[in-house]
Amino acid sequence: MQAWNDEEEVDKTLRAVLVDVLGLAENRVAGFDESSPLFGALPEFDSMAVAGLLTELEERLGIVIEDHEVDADMLESYGALLTFARAKALQ
Repeated sequence: MQAWNDEEEVDKTLRAVLVDVLGLAENRVAGFDESSPLFGALPEFDSMAVAGLLTELEERLGIVIEDHEVDADMLESYGALLTFARAKALQ
């Protein structure tokens, strides 16, 4: 398992997961900032895609995401999802 101690690496990993799982263009994802809306704003990011995205984050970051940790607020924006991923990976 990789040791995650760099916030920038978590950011890069999250962006790669969004590209790979949702099929978004790299340049589009590169332009995401903290306030970029995700769930409900991207047609590619629907309820079916949530499970795939979370599973891929678990695999790439070496984390476990419990069902009770997943909520609409966490998926609402890039910043919220990044904050969650960093908290899990860097703990």
